[in-house]
Amino acid sequence: MRRRPTGTPSRTPRHRTALRVAAVLAGCWALLLTPVALRWRPLLVLDGDVSGATHRWAVRDHGVTHAFRVLTDWVWDPLTMRLVCAAAALWLVWRRAAWRTAWWLVVSVALAAVLQQGVKSAVGRPRPSWPDPVDRAHYAAFPSGHAMTATVVCGLLLWLLHRRGAGRALWRTGVALAAVSVAGAGVTRVWLGVHWPSDVLGGWLLGALVVAVAVAVYEWPGRGRTGPASG
Repeated sequence: MRRRPTGTPSRTPRHRTALRVAAVLAGCWALLLTPVALRWRPLLVLDGDVSGATHRWAVRDHGVTHAFRVLTDWVWDPLTMRLVCAAAALWLVWRRAAWRTAWWLVVSVALAAVLQQGVKSAVGRPRPSWPDPVDRAHYAAFPSGHAMTATVVCGLLLWLLHRRGAGRALWRTGVALAAVSVAGAGVTRVWLGVHWPSDVLGGWLLGALVVAVAVAVYEWPGRGRTGPASG
């Protein structure tokens, strides 16, 4: 019978779960990245059909389009999401003296932004182009920065709420806000014609993968913490 070497910390259930989730998400991400990078025609056709339909709706429904532009530019903009993360980190330091957790949160979001731009540059996918655009955006298309940033920030904050045992009302409110924000950040980008649907799916998947890896790092065996509030 093999024994674990003395002094080697065992993996916690949370750590094992985070690693398993990260492995599944990494596989899903690879399955999407491959056809996107190879410009697989069936995917291009599907993206074009969905984007063409939503663009026609966006041109026709001015009120909805205006509301979506406000939401995507001010509420679910990556900068807004990162400011929410910064506010949460400041609260952790001010109210909980949880410096380590605050740094973990900020660094995770910052690294996600670097990863996002790196993948955009590597894949170099063009954005949709319309003769009558309702909005404009810069940089490459894949993955959607709005969708990825919303997923990372909301995912990390939700996990912290769960980790510290948030009450039922607070937890349900957090889940509802996170679900609306993550879904809304992606849907508005397709509606406004600045992303293909697979860009948004890629942002969601890569964002969720970042969250899973960040949680695995936080739960690394032997770190000697009882919860996020302990710093």
